[in-house]
Amino acid sequence: MSLLEVKNLKKSFGRIEVLKGINVSLNEGETLSIIGPSGGGKTTFLRCCNLLEIPTEGKITVGDHLIYYSNDGEKLSDDELRERRRHFGLVFQNFNLFPQYTALQNVALAPTLQKMGTPDEIEDRCIGILARVGLSDRLNNYPHQLSGGQQQRVAIARALALSPEILFFDEPTSALDPELTGEVLKVIRQLAEEKTTMVIVTHEMSFARQVSTKVCFIADGVVAEEGTPEKVFDHPENERMIAFLGKLNAR
Repeated sequence: MSLLEVKNLKKSFGRIEVLKGINVSLNEGETLSIIGPSGGGKTTFLRCCNLLEIPTEGKITVGDHLIYYSNDGEKLSDDELRERRRHFGLVFQNFNLFPQYTALQNVALAPTLQKMGTPDEIEDRCIGILARVGLSDRLNNYPHQLSGGQQQRVAIARALALSPEILFFDEPTSALDPELTGEVLKVIRQLAEEKTTMVIVTHEMSFARQVSTKVCFIADGVVAEEGTPEKVFDHPENERMIAFLGKLNAR
């Protein structure tokens, strides 16, 4: 059984239909990269899965847990929304770290609020997570003392600290200078090797090819092409996908 199942997901903003019936499934330990033109619905899809945006229609499940069905989003309380979002960790384009907290404090804040152990247990665990992303020597640094790549790695550690079943990344390198992109992609590649279940919206095509088990090309609110990286990148069938790759190759 798939860990993540998204069926007929739709989202409209007024009269504008952004998602027109997205179907996606992902097994535990897989990495799904979502690619496509700007404005095609990639980020909206991610936000709907995490209920940061309430879908207009569709069904989302994680394992045996129903995350969303049809129009029940309007009936969910804030507590119910928070509980359902706990299945996901989300890393944004911008790091959104609390400037008044150190790297360690940023990572430990949510587990502390969720009472996921004693203070000492939480601190030890968060130190270990920061070590995983290569920041053992930056525990007590504040965000303004960190590079953009380091800040994004703190954001990844913060998402991991809640032990989510699925990690979502929304263009995690788009706010970084090219020389800092590599250190973030290295961490994500390491997570993929550890069989962390991930969904990554990215414009880094070579990275998507290397790290993904599946790739979805979303354009005009639908999944226009999907499959293994080899199929999508080397043997595309959809005309939009072929044109998309042609523009990339022409740069």
